[in-house]
Amino acid sequence: MTEGAASGQRNAVEIRAVSKRFGPTTVLDRVSIDIRRGEFLSLLGPSGCGKTTLLRIIAGFEQATAGEVLIEGRDVSGVPAYARSTNMIFQHLALFPHMTVAQNIAFGLRMKKAAPDLIRRKVDDALGLVQLEGYESRLPDQLSGGQKQRVAMARALVNDPAVLLLDEPLGALDLQLRLQMQVELRRLHRTLGSTFIFVTHDQAEAMAMSDRIAVLNEGRIVQLGTPQEIYETPRARFVAQFVGHANLFSGTVGSIDADRTCLVDLNPGPPGIRCIAPAGINPRQEVTVALRYEKVAIKASPAGAAAPSGSFAGRVKDRTYMGGFLRFCVLTDWGREVTADVPMTPETRSIEEGSSVVMTWGREDATVLAE
Repeated sequence: MTEGAASGQRNAVEIRAVSKRFGPTTVLDRVSIDIRRGEFLSLLGPSGCGKTTLLRIIAGFEQATAGEVLIEGRDVSGVPAYARSTNMIFQHLALFPHMTVAQNIAFGLRMKKAAPDLIRRKVDDALGLVQLEGYESRLPDQLSGGQKQRVAMARALVNDPAVLLLDEPLGALDLQLRLQMQVELRRLHRTLGSTFIFVTHDQAEAMAMSDRIAVLNEGRIVQLGTPQEIYETPRARFVAQFVGHANLFSGTVGSIDADRTCLVDLNPGPPGIRCIAPAGINPRQEVTVALRYEKVAIKASPAGAAAPSGSFAGRVKDRTYMGGFLRFCVLTDWGREVTADVPMTPETRSIEEGSSVVMTWGREDATVLAE
């Protein structure tokens, strides 16, 4: 039984063991995921991981080599893109160069033979959403790249699709406008109640906008969860490294207490690093310990002083001003570079390059991952 069926809610999209091969190359490898009705789901991963191919299969622009795609409970295998209850905003724009901005936005409504008053109202609303009021009569070649991208967004949104597919639609916008459009897209999603499937390689963008995130790598979904779950409890080394910033250490689990506190001997590195062992982790198992930059506290220490148990001692190799915080790169006494992002306080401001320091963290801050 799918998760949507279990909760009594129909899924908007069901992807069942979908694979896609181009000749000998496997782009998607048995991907399965249920996307809930009204959900904002992001497909997150590096270039070449298969996320855009999966989006194009949902849209009907590509056919799966194997597996099924259901939209609103209907198997859409062989159903052309125009007959599906989806609209797609392409990564590369497809505006009609001979049409004005208003005509481009209204194109889909005119094909549906919507009433002229409705078309005008919906076009005006879409122009306001993407901050292009007053641009109705311009042609695409009179617009900047960011403005063209916003026209493409408005053209898709104006049709009120049941499932909106977005292939990195904010990539052409400058940073400030991109942040504004993230807020606007999220607000629109809540207002319309439509299902949004959003492709991005920008983990901050996915974290800010999504109900859930599917992290893809090499054609497979590595982890699926809420932004908080993905960030705070990664289940794979790739996820810990790709989403956010983390120091990664290889080691071997020693003892595990009744409360799941475990000691991990790093290789190379000091023995007995305290962590919380998740279910399925056993003594003598090879693991990765992930320690987020911002979870590491840092304070000055006398030169040559030994590190207290459960901490690292070292010397500051580099200090970088990051605006709201300081980033320290510390070379530990055992030869490993460890990075810490710390708030700016009188104490941390006084720590200079070359200073001797001790780095500490809570046992709950270090995530243990099976190798």
